[in-house]
Parts: sequence; structure tokens; C-alpha cells
Amino acid sequence: MSRERYNQIIDDAYKAYFSKTENITLETLHVPYQNTHLYGTISGAISNAKFRPYTKEEFINKCKTDLDFSQKWGLKIEERVLSTQERNEWYQIHRNGNNPLMKSDWKFFELDQQNIPTKLITLTYQNEKIESYE
Repeated sequence: MSRERYNQIIDDAYKAYFSKTENITLETLHVPYQNTHLYGTISGAISNAKFRPYTKEEFINKCKTDLDFSQKWGLKIEERVLSTQERNEWYQIHRNGNNPLMKSDWKFFELDQQNIPTKLITLTYQNEKIESYE
């Protein structure tokens, strides 16, 4: 997956979130503050509080850590650390190919020296699922 596509999906999801939350106020929600579950932050006194949608970074983090929020906005971001075996497999596929002279079972510090990815990010949005290694 290209980094461009990853960024485009994040941008699309954030734009959809932002367009639905940018003009929300407590008055337009017509509910008491204590019963309000907003997706953003509130600042100021309750009587004239202003709603601020999450920044893109906050939005991404919220999608990673809050399943309900992630489902509401349709962006699922899963990250996991790759095992040494998975990193070796990635190395074999992407860097070593069929070269029999290259070492095939490296330790984590050797993989780090070769800048082999340490985590897998799976992004799901609008029935499209993509994987990225970092």
C-alpha cells in the first residue's frame, strides 16, 4: 500500500467527521450538558461553552483507542508489533528475494540496523482494508 493512499483515507475520514461536527454547539444539541457525549472538546463556561472538533491527530488517536468512536466514524485503525519471525519474513520478501548468500534469520537488532518495519498498521474505511508497515 502506498503511503499516499493511507494518507488519503485518513484525510477522507477526518473530513467526513469534521464536516458533521464543526458547527455543533450545546444549544443545537438541545440536551443538558451532563447528558451530552460530544466527539471533541468543550472550552469556556458551560453557559457559553464552545465545541471544538478533534484535531486530525486527536481524531486518529481516538479511532485507535475508542471502538465506539471508531465505529461511529467508520475508520478502524489497528496497530500491532511484528515478531522477529514476521520481520524476517518481511525482509525475505521485500529485500532478500532469492539471494542465497543473504542471511535469512536475523535477530531484532540486526533487523533494526536494516530498517525493517517493526509494526503493522491495518486501516479499514468504507469496506476498504489496507495494510502498512512502519
